[in-house]
Amino acid sequence: MLESVSGLIQIMLAPGIMISACGLLILGMNNKYSLVVNRIRLLNDERRRLRSEEEDISNKKKRHKSIEIQIVHLNYRIILVRNAVFSYSLAVAFFIISSLLIGLYQINSVVGVNWAVIISFLAGMIFVFAGIVFAAFEVWKGYKIVQIEIRDLS
Repeated sequence: MLESVSGLIQIMLAPGIMISACGLLILGMNNKYSLVVNRIRLLNDERRRLRSEEEDISNKKKRHKSIEIQIVHLNYRIILVRNAVFSYSLAVAFFIISSLLIGLYQINSVVGVNWAVIISFLAGMIFVFAGIVFAAFEVWKGYKIVQIEIRDLS
């Protein structure tokens, strides 16, 4: 058992580094989430305008088809962003649990808590990894959507 309260607090806050890192990841993914939702809204507004405006039917149909394709891709992309944010949130929860378990173990020396600390910390790391995988797929999907837009401009 630790000899001082400050030592206990230091050990309990070790997972705090991961909590902070996940907070930054969540912030970034929430920003992406907002951008994707905004893009979907803009495309839907454009689609509504195209339906009502007078313009060349051929160009109108081509742009409308492009918008439909992008909305399908953006829908998948928003699912990836949601999954990344959810994974990061679960990681934070597991890091908090591991921090609390460290404190419980140091105060009471409860048998078996050390394994629970390790398992909860590893679970948090697994969810961070899952969030990063979802974020990577989301970036790839975003690239594909931009390629659709660029292809339509040429």
